Amino acid sequence: MKTSKCVLLVHGLNDTRAIFQTMAPSLIKLGWSVYDLDLLPSNGELPLDKLAQQVADYVNETFAPDQKLSVIGFSMGGIVSRYYIQRLGGIERVKNFITIASPHQGTWVAHLFDTPGCVQMRPYSAFLQDLEQDVEMLERINFTSIWTPYDLMIVPANSSELPVGKNIPLHVLRHDWMVTDQGCLKVVAEALGDG
Repeated sequence: MKTSKCVLLVHGLNDTRAIFQTMAPSLIKLGWSVYDLDLLPSNGELPLDKLAQQVADYVNETFAPDQKLSVIGFSMGGIVSRYYIQRLGGIERVKNFITIASPHQGTWVAHLFDTPGCVQMRPYSAFLQDLEQDVEMLERINFTSIWTPYDLMIVPANSSELPVGKNIPLHVLRHDWMVTDQGCLKVVAEALGDG
């Protein structure tokens, strides 16, 4: 059944779709049809562009070609989704794009790991610089970045900000609490609008 209120949730590093166990029911109550997938593997062993292809494949297999959808990406999932939107044709499918605590400008924490996906999330990585070249593409859709200044996974925390769309800081004490925080869920609902 085609609906105008479809939202796809994309999890982060070392997570599964289970991270959205609070957010998904919250969105369903608001009338959204919620979809999610498990990125495999999610431990950084696979480059982010390969994970983004999993998102693209899921969208193509799950939704009609003319179905518009909203995408919410948490942490690494926001960068994976951004690559899908900017490089794999998602810009033509997505109307609302929300990232939550995503390292758009990279995170110094990624230097602790040498896996391909983590290397791509380092500040000034070739991967992130490539996406930055045409970041204004995101102005074609309704883009919102939600982040917390207390984030110890995204360092510096304001790395979650982009020069386009809305950047909304929330005072949430931990990175992983962002997807369960009631204030964040409220901002997500507002950013999604009425579909």
